[in-house]
Amino acid sequence: MDEQALVNGAVKGDLDAFNRLVLAYQDMAFNLAYRLLNDDNAAEDAAQKAFIAAYQGLKSYRGGSFRAWVLKMVTNACYDELRRRKRHPTTPLEPVTDDDESVESPRWMADDGPSPEESAERAELEEVIQHCLSDLPDDFRAIVVLIDVEGLDYEQAAAITRHPLGTIKSRLARARLRLRKCLDGYWELLPSIFRLNHEGTA
Repeated sequence: MDEQALVNGAVKGDLDAFNRLVLAYQDMAFNLAYRLLNDDNAAEDAAQKAFIAAYQGLKSYRGGSFRAWVLKMVTNACYDELRRRKRHPTTPLEPVTDDDESVESPRWMADDGPSPEESAERAELEEVIQHCLSDLPDDFRAIVVLIDVEGLDYEQAAAITRHPLGTIKSRLARARLRLRKCLDGYWELLPSIFRLNHEGTA
């Protein structure tokens, strides 16, 4: 994909070019939003709002990485949602079994590639990681997701979150430490290979 050519076309009003950019980055946008919000519907809304804002703001695009530009809008949309939640907290309604246990995520159930055992381990690991991410402060969570999950560099994360480079590095180190401590607290829920590694270092 020639990102710059598509961006140039989109800026000139080529809707097909913009739609191709959306298709290229929609999964990444959703994944970022989901990690920050821990809610499928809210993540979809945030990603959609980000792409709408990107389309409406094409004339203000000043070059550089279009991916980073879009992810900045996704992050801003997520921050808006997190602030709204703090003003109007709600209790999410999740499907449960007869034993009052949360139903496994449909996205994992729909993945028919791995074996049932592998899917179960992946689901457990996903749940634990997301739980630990959700316990981080909003700014810490955004930085660790942008860098460790989405693969952006420090400079891009700094531009997206509008923090100095030194702040990014400091918060990333502290976020990683808190994640490690959190995962240690749930090591029994991790897949067997992680439990064996934990026991071997105990």
